[in-house]
Amino acid sequence: MLFVQNVPFFCIMLCMISGIASAMMPHRLSKWWTVGLCALVAALNAWLLSYLLVSGESYTYMMGHFPAPWGNELRAGILEALLAVCFSVIMLMSVLGGMKKMEQDADPAKFNLIFVMLDLVLACMMAMLYTNDLFTAYVFIEILTIAACSLIITRQIGRTLVAAMRYVIMSLLGSGLLLMAISITYNITGHLLMENIQTSLSALHQTGQYGLPLTVIIGLFFVALGIKSALFPFHTWLPDSYGYATPTGAAVLSSIVSKAYVFLLIKILYRVIGLQIVVENQALNLLFLFGIVGMIMGSLSAIKAPELRRMIAFSSVAQIGYIYAGMGLGTNAGFVAAIYHMIMHSFAKSSLFISASGLYDASGNSKRFSDLRGAGFRYPAAGVSFCVSAMSLVGIPVFGGFVSKLYLSEAAMQRGGVHMWTMLIVLALSTLLNVFYFMKTIITLYRPAREGFIPPPFEKSKLSTCSMWVFAILNLLVGLLAQPIVTAIARGLNMFA
Repeated sequence: MLFVQNVPFFCIMLCMISGIASAMMPHRLSKWWTVGLCALVAALNAWLLSYLLVSGESYTYMMGHFPAPWGNELRAGILEALLAVCFSVIMLMSVLGGMKKMEQDADPAKFNLIFVMLDLVLACMMAMLYTNDLFTAYVFIEILTIAACSLIITRQIGRTLVAAMRYVIMSLLGSGLLLMAISITYNITGHLLMENIQTSLSALHQTGQYGLPLTVIIGLFFVALGIKSALFPFHTWLPDSYGYATPTGAAVLSSIVSKAYVFLLIKILYRVIGLQIVVENQALNLLFLFGIVGMIMGSLSAIKAPELRRMIAFSSVAQIGYIYAGMGLGTNAGFVAAIYHMIMHSFAKSSLFISASGLYDASGNSKRFSDLRGAGFRYPAAGVSFCVSAMSLVGIPVFGGFVSKLYLSEAAMQRGGVHMWTMLIVLALSTLLNVFYFMKTIITLYRPAREGFIPPPFEKSKLSTCSMWVFAILNLLVGLLAQPIVTAIARGLNMFA
């Protein structure tokens, strides 16, 4: 085995060990240790991605050299490595962009714990991307639940405690349903490794046995991971969790944590149950319906949001709806479009939360939309980063959102029938709603300040400013490099199949 093939295991273990090390370090060292960890993990996964693109083959990594069915496995392919690179880069920029706010909002005695949790989030993300068995996935999902909750309550205000409790309750409900799905799957197949489960389920499906339990398994996986990824109507925990967390916490939760659950569901559909079985079961129609409704309801909620960060949070419900609607088409083209939209949204949403923090600083930390007038001039980096990200989500040509909506439309036309017309109509309507609330905000940022409002002077963090400019460039690159990204996604999905 080549050394590069050890990257998935090395990244997971490095993040876990770093979590322990960060707890024992001085404050200043712990934060830079986490920054260095994110950069190293991104570089290692980029190395692995380049190797996989050249070799064109995926591989499995046996944990502890115990063969199936006792051992745990990791699996590395183009799609897993691509997402690992994207997510680790987003984590790096989110930590840098929100460093100043974390220092202001966190209890100094608990400052190290924030970076412990960020290290654990990175470890869980890597494990969920690369795992090839359901047991490992479940273990890291539970760790991720605790770490994500800790990121919400970093700010020492009463509302974050309420938001964290709501998140924990909903997340534990999802975990319980997921455990039930895994238990039933193990009961009827006797396996936890994904490939072995798929072989057993395929044989059972062909004989017509266990039809009802199989339907229950699919439903439990859908609902469990739908709750955790904030799919409508299971999104009730999202607005407060994203709205009251620190900028880094909100960026990580919206761009990495929720997407890790979505990718795990995609992995389960392809590698555990089998896409053909899921399509024949008609379960994807329900996923399509929830996604379509979420696209509209999330946008309407964003329009009614009273302040900027809650508007951004509610827009995540709509964007998650885009992803699930693409998956609900039940075709490879739909999944390719959904995964590309997931990548685009991850970069754009983290950028929005980081830049929104800068715009608040430029407006005297006021939550009123009217006080944001002129903030784009007072903090140019925040204004540009917000505008670029918003235009990407709206779907302005050249940006990634335009490309993802184009691919979603093409996938819908390939599917045909009711799915095609529903997707095209709702896609157009949701885009118009996106234009309304994002463009209204952009115009507000560059209007003259309201009469009588004099924002107090504020300090521009060099790290935050640098992060915002990098995010703006990355969002532009996601659109300009859409073709190679989509090609890599398609190749990765073919490896799944």
